[in-house]
Amino acid sequence: MTLAPPPARLSGPRSLSPVLPVVAVIALLALPVAPGGEGGAGPADVLSALVVVFCGVRLLWQRRRPLTRTAAVVLGLPVVGLALAAAGAASPGTGLTGLGRHLQVFVLVPAAVALLIRDRRDFRLLAWSFVALAVWQGAVGVHQYVTATGASYQGRPIRAVGTFGPQDIMGMATVVSLGLVCAVGLALGRAGAVRQRVGALACALGLLLPLALSFSRGAWIATAVTCLTQLLLAGVRRALRVGAVAVSAGVLLAGGFGVGTAVLQERMASITQVTDAPDQSVTDRYTLWAAALGMWHERPLTGVGLKGFPEYRDTHASLALSAGSDTEGAGSAYRKQPLLSPHNMYLLVLSEQGVIGLSALVGSWGALLVCAVRRLWRARAGRTPDGGRSRGRDLDCASVACGLLVWQLTDFLYADIGGPSAVLTAVCFGLAAWWALAASPAEGAPAGDRPGTAAGSRPEEAPAR
Repeated sequence: MTLAPPPARLSGPRSLSPVLPVVAVIALLALPVAPGGEGGAGPADVLSALVVVFCGVRLLWQRRRPLTRTAAVVLGLPVVGLALAAAGAASPGTGLTGLGRHLQVFVLVPAAVALLIRDRRDFRLLAWSFVALAVWQGAVGVHQYVTATGASYQGRPIRAVGTFGPQDIMGMATVVSLGLVCAVGLALGRAGAVRQRVGALACALGLLLPLALSFSRGAWIATAVTCLTQLLLAGVRRALRVGAVAVSAGVLLAGGFGVGTAVLQERMASITQVTDAPDQSVTDRYTLWAAALGMWHERPLTGVGLKGFPEYRDTHASLALSAGSDTEGAGSAYRKQPLLSPHNMYLLVLSEQGVIGLSALVGSWGALLVCAVRRLWRARAGRTPDGGRSRGRDLDCASVACGLLVWQLTDFLYADIGGPSAVLTAVCFGLAAWWALAASPAEGAPAGDRPGTAAGSRPEEAPAR
């Protein structure tokens, strides 16, 4: 039995993009976070849940097949480990809370974003939304550094944290990094006007300053790895040209804005001293990692249950662990922030979900990465997924999708999904899923709605099989 196709599109102006609710989710992260907030669901999280509902209603209204079999398997794979870990949680309430959060970030919102994107224009709209948010947060962060109104760093209120405040010290660094990755990907494309690519490159270079002022070593490393990967995948000659411009801009920023301060140089040098002379934050991280491994050894298959790390932490942590992180500044009073996660997504999943959960989650991410890179190579060669020619029009989408995925998987070595900015992780996986898993025209999807089709070519949607 086949479903009837939706009504034919009427000629005239292009209808409103269905990804506008997702743009609104991103825009809500520009709002200030309440000082001293204890986390929990924020406005962006609530709206992301409404986006999932909107996507479901839209699918029913248009009588469309939700996902291809491959996409359903890849995006639904984490549910296996999550269900087992939720059943093993300390209490039903804790298990349901953890299950909802993980489903939001890794399954439901990514699937909704992938389904709402119709074509490359929708994809680029979301990518530019990331850039716009990063520019805003970066501007706030630079102002905090210049006026000494940022979060406390080595006793001085100079750390750029944007509107997230010291309670989410990685929030601005995450936003700026993701915006920079999107800007680099858009600049490397071959589609669109030259001024758009030049504008994207200018945004990428401008975002280097607030990224440096975030003093976030993990974000620096993830961004450097990702941008280098994007440049190499775009071609050696293009990588050398863009790399030369980036280095020149970095030198100008360091000299012109006084970014080459002793504090920044010391922070950069500390990256190579994390084993020889670790500071207290690095010592805490190593101790938390060891505690996570201890939990895994105790329950190797299914872990200690969702949101179980804080409860089991003291049992497995050594005395080297401090009482918490000192946070102050940017409009917030001094407080000791407890260390409730190992700040490593892989170890957090291993400790709470065991080998089963980690295998399912990493398997899903690995499949996304393989499919995304495979389509990137096709885009570089100017081929569409069904063997046609696209003249390289997809290269910017390919670079953005692969870049966001590489950044997330690298950053997960130093961070997890805590904080208000976690909803951006869900949108990133949604963008990557659309690029990696969207059906080709040969599989019954509209040619104009999928990667690798000519702009402006929008044939009628074929019935779902």
